[in-house]
Amino acid sequence: MRIDRVIFAPARGAFFYDDQAAIRAGREMDGVAYLGEPLTPGFRQVREPSRALGIGLVLDDGAIAWGDMVSVQYSGAAGRDPVFDPAAIEAACRARVVPRLIGMEAGPGPENCAFAFAHDDEGRLPLAIEYGVSQALLRAAAHARRVTMAEVVAEALGLPAPDAPVPIFAQSGDDRHNAVDTMILKKVDVLPHGLINSAGKFGPDGATFIDYVRWVAARIETLGEPGFRPILHFDVYGWIGLGFSTDPGEVARFIASLAEEVPGYTLHIECPVDYGSREKTIENYAAIVEALDSLTDGARVVADEHCNTLADIEAFIAARAAHVIQVKTPDVGDLMDTARAIRSARAAGIGAYCGGTSAETDQSARACVHIALAARASMMLAKPGMGVNEGLAIVGNEQARALAEIAAHRV
Repeated sequence: MRIDRVIFAPARGAFFYDDQAAIRAGREMDGVAYLGEPLTPGFRQVREPSRALGIGLVLDDGAIAWGDMVSVQYSGAAGRDPVFDPAAIEAACRARVVPRLIGMEAGPGPENCAFAFAHDDEGRLPLAIEYGVSQALLRAAAHARRVTMAEVVAEALGLPAPDAPVPIFAQSGDDRHNAVDTMILKKVDVLPHGLINSAGKFGPDGATFIDYVRWVAARIETLGEPGFRPILHFDVYGWIGLGFSTDPGEVARFIASLAEEVPGYTLHIECPVDYGSREKTIENYAAIVEALDSLTDGARVVADEHCNTLADIEAFIAARAAHVIQVKTPDVGDLMDTARAIRSARAAGIGAYCGGTSAETDQSARACVHIALAARASMMLAKPGMGVNEGLAIVGNEQARALAEIAAHRV
């Protein structure tokens, strides 16, 4: 089965692209929008609707395998690719990738990704192209072999087909209280994210954030079923560093004291400090991890900023600069690199969070489910969008369907 043609379709992301630098600088919100001028090159506004671009591989049996090219919410920050431009991405894809795809045998899948994304005179492709095209290529391989994407990827990794779901992490967005109730009622495995991305949400020396963590734990006790103990995961967007201290020992003590506020729970703190570069982040996060381990076994540091590509992730793993690494799928690019990153982290005894962004699409979210299942991620993000119900339905249902199909193939 071969690829005959390549087609494109405009697509909508499920949230926004946000200028992180402008938000950190204190741009005021007006309803959902942010006021003021953007700071990051490529942004026309501080908050823009997330746009995506679908790519369809037309196979010679008439089937079409789709993938969505899309970027992350905080594009252009912490070494990430610029904000997504559909016209520029389509032009680059037509010029540099489509000629490699036409006539390609669909079945190999992972090997096709390596061929399609080989560097040329212009260097590496935009990661959004790798991301969307790899989705389509792996879907085409699954179609050609009459199996799931998860089975294609597991085979490439030398693993048996998966037979267990991956714990799901839901995010609250700015609806930081009602969303928690929804997560508790739906017994989400990891919650609530919290979106602690401003001085007001962190508070003086973290007081507002600490109160919120206490409230989440208390709310679980009020609404949760007996024995329900989700992981408490908060993304603080560097605000421990911005609003408290950047000293690794002080950061570790802050996190350990926070864990004492919620006994009986495992606490995840994502991006406690943004040290401005990969090298400084690795050096300081390794120190935070070592200090935190000496203080408590109830808290974990999650790496995100400056931990983008497979090479970045491998550097964090080598330095043990996190307890858990977010493998942020659009930033990694090729989905096979996401699978490799997850396996590398797990082999090193480090948690592998198959993440992504609220700005993605239903198509990319479903593809990531298969990668998380195949590579045995520690947890994965409910996406797309910043709501709870939609992402849980898309990711949870895709997991259930994939595992049912795999079980049927064993009969």
